[in-house]
Amino acid sequence: MSHHIVEVKQLRHVYPDGTEALRDMSFRIHHGESVAIIGANGAGKSTLLLHLIGYLNATAGTIRIGDQQLGKETLAEIRRTVGMVFQDPDDQLFMPTVYDDVAFGPLNQGLATELVEQRVSDALERVGALELRERPPYHLSDGEKKRVAIATVLSMLPEILVLDEPTSGLDPRARRQLIALLRDFHHTRIVTSHDLDMVLELCERTIVLHNGTVMADGPTLEIFRDAALLAACHLEKPFAMQGCPVCSPDAGRRPLPTPRPLVPPHGDHEHDHHHHDHGHDHQH
Repeated sequence: MSHHIVEVKQLRHVYPDGTEALRDMSFRIHHGESVAIIGANGAGKSTLLLHLIGYLNATAGTIRIGDQQLGKETLAEIRRTVGMVFQDPDDQLFMPTVYDDVAFGPLNQGLATELVEQRVSDALERVGALELRERPPYHLSDGEKKRVAIATVLSMLPEILVLDEPTSGLDPRARRQLIALLRDFHHTRIVTSHDLDMVLELCERTIVLHNGTVMADGPTLEIFRDAALLAACHLEKPFAMQGCPVCSPDAGRRPLPTPRPLVPPHGDHEHDHHHHDHGHDHQH
């Protein structure tokens, strides 16, 4: 495997209706990096991911995975190298049981039954879902489905893990569990997400897309500190970097809302106000 494990060069894609989704896009991702690809809706993120796994053919430009250029002849090998976890786990879970889903890829590779069993057990254990192996996928929670979907990819032993909106649809607890899980992976990771706080935690490098082009590519923290860049690309800072409205430096210059009782106090309101007015009279 070459040092530059993923290389996208002057990639362009035009859909049949004439929409130019990718425009001369170029970047390299090195072995072991964790890279986020972010952008507003329509920036080109999903189109790019579908190119990386060969689901779409480029109008122009090239993609290299390791030493191989993506094409019809290399597609099968590259799909063994690049594993993609789709945004909706139901797109990947279609067999009667979790075991069958996770075993599907290795079985299609023609592996021996014992090896398939080992691959399934290892993948499910890796994502903390070994106890789910006999369960029907449609009985799982969203968080469990997401973990099993990742296991279906891990069972193929990919070198590159591509994740499309991995925290989408998860409740806070399932989201934290998934982030902790992904943090422990040592694969090369390519992640697209609108969850920029997750990006801040998991990805040391971020590529910003806007209208099908690479607008910026650099250390994640530097990207998120560039307010002008984020505004131009219709993005906002992660919540973790936005600061607390009470403790931020200019909080003292912003009046806080006055709390109001949910239920008015019983008794004569006129007397309360009258007493309050007298208090002010004595001060004057």
